[in-house]
Amino acid sequence: MIEMIDVLDENGVKTGEVATRTEVHQRGLWHRIVAIMIVDEKKRILLQQRSNDRITNPGKWDIAAAGHVDAREDALLTVMREAKEEVGVEISDKCSAEDFRYVTCYREEKSFEHNGEDFIDKQFNDCFLLKNQKIDLANVRLQESEVQAVKFCSLEEFKQMMRDGVLVNRKPFYDDILKILD
Repeated sequence: MIEMIDVLDENGVKTGEVATRTEVHQRGLWHRIVAIMIVDEKKRILLQQRSNDRITNPGKWDIAAAGHVDAREDALLTVMREAKEEVGVEISDKCSAEDFRYVTCYREEKSFEHNGEDFIDKQFNDCFLLKNQKIDLANVRLQESEVQAVKFCSLEEFKQMMRDGVLVNRKPFYDDILKILD
């Protein structure tokens, strides 16, 4: 199925145009993605290792889940869908506002080449935090087309991974998360 995405203006407002994910990146159209950090009841951060087949950041470690907001979908529905699809974590309507919350939004522009094709990524990143979750890694179901491994790490290990450059670069999100979790 072809992934359709709402096109945004430079302020993050929907333009009414809908384009394929490929077209959004080929034409450099503004769009929205979501990212969620999940922290278990032991204050460990759930990380996923991106599949080596991914166009962006293959093999890098990333927060629990992230993805494009589909056309006619909002960020909240998308973050719930992505957490379930990528790592099998369901976000319940019983979560408190303290445990599940919106953290930040930031704009990002970058260009890269893949297999001789130019990609222009202009996106608004809506970032969420889900805390105090009981997660057993043995029960985590991976979306194998996108995720090749998962693990927990401490906050100190996460900071070291940031310094080592082995995480997907989401610095504005990480900066805000560190203020909350430190």
